Amino acid sequence: MLNRYPLWKYLLIVAVLALGLVYATPNLYPDDPAIQISGASSTQTIEQRDLNRIDQALRDAGIETKGTELGQQSRSGLVRLVNRGDQLPAQDVVRRALGDQFVVAQNLAPTTPDWLMNIGAGPMKLGLDLSGGVHFLLEVDMDKAVENRVNVYESELRSLLRNERIRYRSLPNQGNTLQFGFTEADQLSAAQRLINRQYSQFQLSTGTREDLQVLRLTLTDAEMTEIREYSVRQNLTTVRNRVNELGVAEPLVQRQGANRIVVELPGVQDTAEAKRILGKTANLEFRLAAEPDAARATIETFEFRDGSRPPADVERSIILTGDQVTDAQSNFDENGRPQVNIRLDGHGGELMTRATRTNVGRGMAVLFIEQRQITRTVQQEVDGVMQTVEVPAFVEDKSIISLATIQSTLGNQFRITGLNSPAEASELALLLRAGGLAAPMYFVEERTIGPSLGAENIAKGVTATQVGFALVLIFMIVVYRAFGVFASIALSFNLVLLLALMSVLGATLTLPGIAGIVLTLGMAVDANVLIFSRIREEIRAGNSIQRAVHEGYDKAFSAIVDGNLTTLLVGVILFAMGSGPVKGFAVTLSLGILTSMFSAILVTRAMVNLSVGGRDVKKLWL
Repeated sequence: MLNRYPLWKYLLIVAVLALGLVYATPNLYPDDPAIQISGASSTQTIEQRDLNRIDQALRDAGIETKGTELGQQSRSGLVRLVNRGDQLPAQDVVRRALGDQFVVAQNLAPTTPDWLMNIGAGPMKLGLDLSGGVHFLLEVDMDKAVENRVNVYESELRSLLRNERIRYRSLPNQGNTLQFGFTEADQLSAAQRLINRQYSQFQLSTGTREDLQVLRLTLTDAEMTEIREYSVRQNLTTVRNRVNELGVAEPLVQRQGANRIVVELPGVQDTAEAKRILGKTANLEFRLAAEPDAARATIETFEFRDGSRPPADVERSIILTGDQVTDAQSNFDENGRPQVNIRLDGHGGELMTRATRTNVGRGMAVLFIEQRQITRTVQQEVDGVMQTVEVPAFVEDKSIISLATIQSTLGNQFRITGLNSPAEASELALLLRAGGLAAPMYFVEERTIGPSLGAENIAKGVTATQVGFALVLIFMIVVYRAFGVFASIALSFNLVLLLALMSVLGATLTLPGIAGIVLTLGMAVDANVLIFSRIREEIRAGNSIQRAVHEGYDKAFSAIVDGNLTTLLVGVILFAMGSGPVKGFAVTLSLGILTSMFSAILVTRAMVNLSVGGRDVKKLWL
């Protein structure tokens, strides 16, 4: 029979529309401004008494709160605020109350009911131009970058001199100048020739110190410039990789000036975690365990990270660092303990093979190096007056996470054990996989992006959507009467389905995305215009109403598919090749085409079938 759907098709349409309503509903619940607190390390937990202390400190400062929440496994805490403008002063209050042991960041806390969250329904993410987000300005510590490079050169030069059997004494470095002492003039000359031949990064000079002849190696200006440039480039790459690991939609990571990096993260759910991961300088060093008869000047002593064993002596010489790691994945060993599987690059694998081939039976230590940012109070002269100011500084922690006997020659794949928890293993794998920072970074600025601007953009976008929606409805009802009402109802469901689909897929709505929604609403009725015009033509040709309706939908279908398919291809190309605002527009345009095809064809056809299908209709109100 013409113009009748089987029952299952009606049920399918109703089910899709019901799911669309459910998954679009979370967008009616606005987020609360909040302050989020997490530990400086992945193993540190937050106690309820910490949150109570924070809440009391905020109340003493006159800042209203809605309550506090403890995160999963007590790894983070959340304080909900009443006013968005209180976030910045609240952050300062919490920092003073807790000290440097915790990471404090601004955040937006969802207010979606639990029953919706439990079925995976959440609001769609808003871009930085709408809801704002977090803005970090990081500054690379150039002095530390130079110091790190000097330490690497020092280790290389010591190995080079030992391999060439040149006798020397280690002397302390002076800034960007390395110093080696020699008791014999011929050894000094041999070292000069060797270093001149293999290293162009240094300016060499000689001097005397007590009974030693001293060879000084000072980094050239060109090398100093290269170190600084490399440090910023490497940190920029690492930050981008870490942002990608965090899964942030449409982030902005770019260089600003000589030594700063701007990071903007829209819609981040855990800003404290993002802040801790972005600025964290964690690395590994692989060293051989010291032999019993080793000279004290050639070894260092470190404690174990978990405190389970007494401190151990390891050689000062470094086999390799985490910079040679190309991949790291966390999982569990055969005993259920957390571990990290490591894969090295070609050079790193060669260094590991060379070091372990001749040292089977000796111990090899894996050192975990972490630099924590703290705040120090110092006296500085400001406008001729001595004042107490707070300045950022770093504290470097080195500890052993694994000390195991080398059973056989190792290559470019092996595993690290001795980690305290799966969270620590996961974080270490993330940091190594994303790449190490060439130098520590300070958070010199942190703020949320203009909430007033975002509110204004949203208000204007909503107004534009409402006006466009109303004009389309009026046009369709005036021109196509009852069928225009069907099209209007379908258009309403189209908007609901579009919002639901963006929420489920985690798409980010930006200001250009709102423009894409308005455009979608206008384009969505194109299919109905084609269908309704075709039905009118069939009636004028003398066909019965039932036949005209059937032919109208059937013959217009191919034209609708062709027209929407070409637009969809353009949207896909814009998404693949564009970035930022272009991507936001492409997302809503592409998803809108899919939802409009469903609503304009299936939903309106279902309503038309229910009204005229199987009935003896003498006149069609079209």
